[in-house]
Amino acid sequence: MKSKKRPPDGEIRQSQVLSTYGPGSMVDLPEASVLIGGLNYWRFPPERNEILEERLTAKIYDRLKHHYPDLTTIKLFTPPDNSQDQLGVKTGIKAFLFPTWFVAQTDDTWESKTGKIYRTRPLIPYGQIYRGGYVDQNKKKCPVVPVRFVQACPNGHISDINWGAFVQHNSGCTNRKGSLWLDEGGASNDFADIFVRCQQCGARRPLSDATLPNSKALGKCEGKRPWLGIHDQEECIDPEKNKPYYSRLLVRSASNAYFAQSLSVISLPDSNQKLRDAVNQVYDSVLQVAQSLEMLQILRQTPLATSVLQGFSDDAVWEEVQRRRNGVKLADKSIKQVEIETLLSQPNEIGEDIPESNFYARNRSIENLNSKLSDRIDRIVLVHRLREVTAQIGFTRFEPNLADIDGELQLNVQTAALGRELNWFPAIENKGEGVFISFSPDAIHTWKELDAVRKRGVDLQRGFNTWIERKGLDPSKLLFPGMPYIMLHSLSHLLITAVSLECGYSASAIRERIYAGSSGYGILLYTGSSGSEGTLGGLVQVGKRIESLLESALELGKLCSNDPVCAQHKPADTHEERFLHGAACHGCLLIAETSCERNNEFLDRALVVDTVENAGSAFFPEHG
Repeated sequence: MKSKKRPPDGEIRQSQVLSTYGPGSMVDLPEASVLIGGLNYWRFPPERNEILEERLTAKIYDRLKHHYPDLTTIKLFTPPDNSQDQLGVKTGIKAFLFPTWFVAQTDDTWESKTGKIYRTRPLIPYGQIYRGGYVDQNKKKCPVVPVRFVQACPNGHISDINWGAFVQHNSGCTNRKGSLWLDEGGASNDFADIFVRCQQCGARRPLSDATLPNSKALGKCEGKRPWLGIHDQEECIDPEKNKPYYSRLLVRSASNAYFAQSLSVISLPDSNQKLRDAVNQVYDSVLQVAQSLEMLQILRQTPLATSVLQGFSDDAVWEEVQRRRNGVKLADKSIKQVEIETLLSQPNEIGEDIPESNFYARNRSIENLNSKLSDRIDRIVLVHRLREVTAQIGFTRFEPNLADIDGELQLNVQTAALGRELNWFPAIENKGEGVFISFSPDAIHTWKELDAVRKRGVDLQRGFNTWIERKGLDPSKLLFPGMPYIMLHSLSHLLITAVSLECGYSASAIRERIYAGSSGYGILLYTGSSGSEGTLGGLVQVGKRIESLLESALELGKLCSNDPVCAQHKPADTHEERFLHGAACHGCLLIAETSCERNNEFLDRALVVDTVENAGSAFFPEHG
């Protein structure tokens, strides 16, 4: 007789566990809502799938060591799947029922003193649910759904709303823990038209009271962390005021309910590692006596040094010898700085063209570029093989904590812990391909000094400042990314749209990495998928004729279907509240957020090409 196995209520991909549905997030099931459990509730098979990426673990340690003093070593593991091993031990991720208040699906109505008719439904705690439903006064069983509203704080704490305290019962009311009623007027879901009412004493309060700025209607946050255990909680402190936060109303399905905080790196060979290894081999026996570059050149003629140091310039070897002799610590480079230095370091190829290699790339000739592109592009690299490793280290609510333009996490938002004892983090690896375009620093610096670009920069900076003010963020912890970054980011979005029409990948499958720092300027477009090689060869083939697609991308940016409204947008306009956009909208620059490294922010096509409203600030002018 075959055993009947109950099918799961839903399934989540491993990559989603690191983004939308990580620890502390809420997931809707057909008859309930659950909270994904923390790392201490993840059940693995005896042999975990560990991901090795030293550069990423070092960055995670550096980011978290001040918050977790006991943190010593860090490992990365892929999330478990829903299976069982040979001993019958189930693996997977535990989830908790949340919220524990429900709304009965009845057809009742209620009339206010003003004569307005409201749809009213019982608001009941989980303890009053009988066999998955609510039994009303007429002994009729009604289905229930989880209430849409919970309370949370910027530290990530979350809990059910104390509905009895919120409604403020009249004195003498005995209905302190029983059912309440949720009155809803109109179809707009405006909080001002949603009331919580006690049928016994008549107390009634609009939900909009909990949405007012600096509202204290929901009381002080109690620091509850139900994803780490039903009764888990910690002290909740606002770091700026050194007082507890007041809880804020949160809609379960709202986009600001959960922001995964992740770090990712491209597994690239360090351009200086081979040099350091070579110098280490002959330093004690040969090079340590070198007192000048001329003496080093003589010492390099010894048979041992000649064979070990072959391929490295005298200047590079001498610089490494001086660094080692003086005990200078290696510079703590940012994530993106290491990547772009590697991409720009070798004249012909980077990495090894072997199946087990994580990275292999070759430079492409740029001799045939037209004058418009050749003055601005100084290198094109075809990335035949790459690996991206992404790890989640925390999450936030209400405000995201994105990496800065160098790939480093910013400190402007407090993050919530993924588990009680942290010595490992969930991670995934994607293998794929890509194309890298490097832009001339001289061309960018010349463009950046143009009067029109400076003027455009003032407008974008004003919008950025307005955004900080509206969000109530600390301006000292947030930096404006700069005009080169916004220009390259906007060009990347145009290029993704143009490339997706040619390479066989959908636009949502192509990702971007923007480099705009002291080490260089560039765009890396790449793709990949977890658990497979993830490469079809399409992006590499596109890279061989990327100049024609660049021309197509520039043509796409000249005119938007929403022009002239799009081109005339002012970043600081308080009516539209698109403070981080210049000439950018869904008709031209906005793409799938899975592709964008900045959640579709910091975009302005007027910095790339001339638009119907702005001319003179374009990096690729009409007659340039």
